[in-house]
Amino acid sequence: MKNIIKTEMLKSYIGGFLIRATVFVAMAILYLGYKPLLETLIRQPIRMGITPIHILWFVWMVIMLCHIFPNKKMTMAVCKKQSEKYVEIEGYSKLELLEYVQEQNVKAWYVLLIWLFFNAIFGVLYLVGILDNTDLIMLSVFYFLCDYICIVFFCPFQTGIMKNKCCVNCRIFDWGHFMMFTPMLFIKHFMSWSLFFTSCVVLLKWEIIYAKHPERFWKGSNQNLKCAHCKDKICQLKKKLANK
Repeated sequence: MKNIIKTEMLKSYIGGFLIRATVFVAMAILYLGYKPLLETLIRQPIRMGITPIHILWFVWMVIMLCHIFPNKKMTMAVCKKQSEKYVEIEGYSKLELLEYVQEQNVKAWYVLLIWLFFNAIFGVLYLVGILDNTDLIMLSVFYFLCDYICIVFFCPFQTGIMKNKCCVNCRIFDWGHFMMFTPMLFIKHFMSWSLFFTSCVVLLKWEIIYAKHPERFWKGSNQNLKCAHCKDKICQLKKKLANK
């Protein structure tokens, strides 16, 4: 597309999207054509051999650990919670910051309630036997893909509720893993529960830092969140598509 600045971060996210799309397609083939085999792979203990499900679990855990202990190569959307990424705007209004925090918190609660209600339906269907383990695994794999769709192309939460200008300024950016692994809560298995509860750690760390240091999350108080200082520019495709 014309006028797109191909930053390293944007290329990284597009590459990540293609990888996630490949994982989704591969899992969908297993799910649609070889569902009993997929169920066997899910239940197989690691002592009996490593399966693609074990590899996927490991990759997901590593990704979450990278969000708990972010490195310099990650997007500012994640790293803004770190003190070293905070560059104070002198003379910013603390009253405006408080109003911003209150507004964003209300919107975040809306997102949380909608997400929990939506996934509770799948949970009930699983508990009554209409859905099984493979269905919930595929749901998480689908969310895994949707996470990058929201970042690169279109995010219904950004457009419909949060109204943030970009992912770098997103109040709930690090909620992605909690959302991704919500279905895993219902499966009684070490791998599923370890994914869900690790995602809760990612979420809690984000929320604790947000509560203690909201100034790091607002472009009115953090220079690094202003468009003029953004090096990631991961919002370009999303804005191009929105303006069509």
